[in-house]
Amino acid sequence: MENLVYIALFAPLVGSIFAAFYGMSPKNIITGIVTSALLFVSFVASAILLNHVMTVGPIHVRMMDWIMAGDMLIPFGFIVDQVSVTMMTMVTLISTIIHIYSNGYMEHDKGFNRFFSYLSLFVFSMLILVMSDNFLGLFIGWEGVGVCSWLLIGFWYHKPDVTRDINPSISPSWAANEAFIMNRIADLGMLVGIFLIYWNLGTLQYDEVFASVGPLENDLVFWIGITLFIGAMGKSAQFPLHTWLADAMEGPTPVSALIHAATMVTAGVYLVIRANPIYDLIPDVGYLIAVVGTFVAIFAASMALVNRDLKRIIAYSTLSQLGYMFAAAGLGAYWVALFHLVAHAFFKSLLFLGAGNVMHAMNDQLDIFKMGGLKKVMRWTYLYMGVASLTLAGIWPLAGFFSKDTILEVAFNEHTYGIWFILWITAGLTAFYSFRQVFLTFHGTQRYDDADAHPHEVQKYVLIALIPLATLAVIFGGFMDTFKTFTTTLLPAYEMSEHTHHIAWMLIAVTSAIAISGIIFAYLRYGKGLKRNEKLENSLPYRVLSNQYYIPILYDKVFSKPYASLSKFSWQVVDQRIVDATVDGIGGIIKSTGDNTRRMQTGNLSDYLKWMAAGALLLVAIAFLAFKLTQGAN
Repeated sequence: MENLVYIALFAPLVGSIFAAFYGMSPKNIITGIVTSALLFVSFVASAILLNHVMTVGPIHVRMMDWIMAGDMLIPFGFIVDQVSVTMMTMVTLISTIIHIYSNGYMEHDKGFNRFFSYLSLFVFSMLILVMSDNFLGLFIGWEGVGVCSWLLIGFWYHKPDVTRDINPSISPSWAANEAFIMNRIADLGMLVGIFLIYWNLGTLQYDEVFASVGPLENDLVFWIGITLFIGAMGKSAQFPLHTWLADAMEGPTPVSALIHAATMVTAGVYLVIRANPIYDLIPDVGYLIAVVGTFVAIFAASMALVNRDLKRIIAYSTLSQLGYMFAAAGLGAYWVALFHLVAHAFFKSLLFLGAGNVMHAMNDQLDIFKMGGLKKVMRWTYLYMGVASLTLAGIWPLAGFFSKDTILEVAFNEHTYGIWFILWITAGLTAFYSFRQVFLTFHGTQRYDDADAHPHEVQKYVLIALIPLATLAVIFGGFMDTFKTFTTTLLPAYEMSEHTHHIAWMLIAVTSAIAISGIIFAYLRYGKGLKRNEKLENSLPYRVLSNQYYIPILYDKVFSKPYASLSKFSWQVVDQRIVDATVDGIGGIIKSTGDNTRRMQTGNLSDYLKWMAAGALLLVAIAFLAFKLTQGAN
């Protein structure tokens, strides 16, 4: 089984290195085939490991001693347990499908080979993150996915800033830098948490940390939990470190699917779930996490209500669903958070890849106000996105119904009725904006004559590759009891109270009612085509939502521009007038001295004798002065 662990982990890395050899060469379809095949190998190995963990138990592999300095000994090891193997199987399955999809999506891109190298490296970094048996190994994977996200979001770095009707003027390079820098801010908090753990416990191994953290002072555990959560906020784009997530849509659509479904943004939720023994000791921090998650859920959903960018609407839905996951984890229902994470991965990747099909058909058009009527020519994509949207809305019996409804039951069970109510309202908003985009994209009359588009369905093998995602989005909810039994052998077995159990059907009915109402309202408003209301679109609330509550503008004026001004001042005053002037001055003095002393070299013997005599006299004077000073000291 140890060999299977290494196969599951390193197969994507082998694929990345293979594709890198062709990175600067013209497109070679072999790179896409090989990397996809190696991802499938990793998935098969992960599936076998999943069965082993279910039937036998976890596997702990110590690959080598990694850091040895004094008393510090940190091994490079991996743990395949109920949580990590669940993540491994989900990550490799979705990544395999995205790799296959990318063979079609990127077929005309000149960076085809380089793209697959980055994409496989992204998956490898995520596997390092989830498989590591200690916090420092997790941090290596954590930074790895950060670097790969920068490479992939900015993949089309040659594209300049583009001003659109529906988006601010940004470029892929700018979006990549924003994501990278914002995550570095959060990662500093996570590093502080890791330092606190090692300084007080002398170890970073999960099992040793969780066994020893109990006796620590509550204030210390509080700060460990807070700093780790700050790191999670960056990776999972929680407020106020959320703006990078929507801007990351400037990257290729398969990258968006991978970031939002299987890697990057799920890392923050995974960290909180993995560190559950720490958060169980600090329920106040857990409640704070739940509150932040709940706020982000409705905050992101409200922005999706008015957005016209197909990919950004889906991005905001990811942000909102991450809020649900954090709400569940913060309230102590870790297995429920993990279940929603996995279910969300299936239907969210399906949504993004469906959006990629639409972009492919519409010459990269993203404005849903300029689409319409695509159902006639893109029936399979319409079916896929319809199923994914129903799942996202939480309609029975699809996977999203079971995971989202259980989170709402948890909030009710914990008597956090404010959290329950906000998440309940968010469920209605989610259903509305999900089907708003479906109806405006696929229903009504076509509005794309000016786009010079000739919509058509994508390649058949791409459509076939999406079948597993659609199937799992439909049936995965039926495995909830099995999932609970499996994961709660490691995670706390959260149970509903007797009271909540008795009124569960009432809670389900109320949640389903608001979700169905959201779909009906979307149909009445947009089911037969676009109906614009200029008065509404010019109203203050609409403009606030469409401008993301003006937070990007606020960040630009409060942080970016003052920092740029400070940098310019430092360059002009400190760097040029002080640092450069000092260095240049020293150089100038040396140069001037050289120019002056060079005049001694006249070639005249008499002049040389004069200088020698002067030098000898100077030496005698120095020797006499030194003698006098010595005599005076005695």
